[in-house]
Amino acid sequence: MQLIAKDNSKIVVGLGITGLSCARYLKRKKQPFIVVDSRSNPPGLASFKCEFPHVELILGEITDASLIGANELIVSPGISLEEPAIANAIANGVSVCGDIDLFCREVSAPIIAITGSNGKSTVTTLVGEMAKKAGKNVAVGGNIGVPALDLLLEKNIDLYVLELSSFQLERAGDLSVEVATVLNISPDHMDRYPDLLAYHAAKHRIFRGCKQIVINRSDSLSKPLLTENVKVLTFALTKPDFNGFGLIKSDDAKTEYIAYQFDMLMPISELKIAGRHNLENALAALALGQAMNFDMPSMLTVLREFKGLDHRCQFVAEHTGVKYYNDSKGTNVGAAIASITGLADSAKKIVLIAGGESKDADFLPLMKVIKNHARAVILMGSAANEIEAMMAASAVDVPVVTALTMEAAVTSADS
Repeated sequence: MQLIAKDNSKIVVGLGITGLSCARYLKRKKQPFIVVDSRSNPPGLASFKCEFPHVELILGEITDASLIGANELIVSPGISLEEPAIANAIANGVSVCGDIDLFCREVSAPIIAITGSNGKSTVTTLVGEMAKKAGKNVAVGGNIGVPALDLLLEKNIDLYVLELSSFQLERAGDLSVEVATVLNISPDHMDRYPDLLAYHAAKHRIFRGCKQIVINRSDSLSKPLLTENVKVLTFALTKPDFNGFGLIKSDDAKTEYIAYQFDMLMPISELKIAGRHNLENALAALALGQAMNFDMPSMLTVLREFKGLDHRCQFVAEHTGVKYYNDSKGTNVGAAIASITGLADSAKKIVLIAGGESKDADFLPLMKVIKNHARAVILMGSAANEIEAMMAASAVDVPVVTALTMEAAVTSADS
């Protein structure tokens, strides 16, 4: 006996920013739906009741009974497909999708889709700015800024640039985007995925049906299995090859240039964004823009003008000869390593403020970086004890201070 009775209705699972955008989309399409959420007071509840007073809303534990009647579940990114009631529905033939599937079904303009463990927001923003400079009417969103379905309200769009998370991709079907990239892969969200392979598989769903791909030459995990009809461009902090972006030094080895294939484009000293990891982000953006035939002068102008995103290796101030950077959006070990090593070329020993929630991360890869580049570490949050224990076990002989607040941490860093 089939558990889920089908009556051609849709159920939106999860009432947050994405869930609200899905509800608005379905209302515009005049499609019947209900909304369920496991929380008794989810974010967006007040807005939902105001906008959808006659739509059924079920709060509390998601059960088999609460999903009866669905022929399709539209599951928000924050909710695992392994939830028992959702898994039961899937096993009994109910289709599952996310907001990105709904979006891709609607649009006719090309899509650039960007994911990766680190750097995706910076690259997405850069590509959006490059598209504008190239004269395109571009809409940018997804996992950054405006939810994808809300972008459909904008008119006469020439191009969409979407940042996509692994959570969005793990429920996505064949997106068939124009250009797709996985910028890099490092362990993240290990509290959600059983292992790195599962996380990698979720990220690589972005390539399904795409026409062009952009690959990080320095990260083998960014490369998908290829078909003959897919055009490939590459980027890395190395000398570029055919259809590749990279770095070339001048004949006297004193100046390093961003280059495409064998042509030097601009000295890296003209970039305003700091760190080698941001240089890599710039190369990725150029490769994505090249795939869309943006004119090179416009793209280089954007690189010269771009100052970076808030909270992403953002220069804050210089005080008594010490530069302060805010990288609070670096929420995984790979991001921390990229930022520290990226700044290490231009900074003396770094005072690192770290901690927060661990997300079941493995902090061992961070130990070598701390040992080589940090003169002190200030720890905060629930991960503080775990990081300190790992430092001790790894014989990282760097002074450690704990702090209860960010204000206290910055004060300690200044001392």
